Amino acid sequence: MIALPPGARVWLAAGTTDMRRGFDGLARQVQEVLQLDPFSGHLFVFRGKRGDLLKCLFWDTQGLVLYAKRLERGRFVWPQACDGAVSLTPAQLSMLLEGIDWRMPVRTWQPEMAG
Repeated sequence: MIALPPGARVWLAAGTTDMRRGFDGLARQVQEVLQLDPFSGHLFVFRGKRGDLLKCLFWDTQGLVLYAKRLERGRFVWPQACDGAVSLTPAQLSMLLEGIDWRMPVRTWQPEMAG
């Protein structure tokens, strides 16, 4: 899991991204398409066309960090929007990185009924 500093936000770039892009290409996409600052300390997440690969771009005060993950089975759940960005909580990011549907997580326990 990626450790985020307090106050850092997680942004998903809606739509698909060319996964051949590296540090500079993704930072440019954050600036031009999302209209956000890639050096803000927030985490920016991008997904490829097939849906099994994602990249995260993060400024850690010393430089840009690029994190990539590919699922061997399944796809990362992504917003339906074609453009813009969606904000996630760190807990939702954890679910996303594990291949879990972060939009509608299901509890594995039932609350006790007060009798």
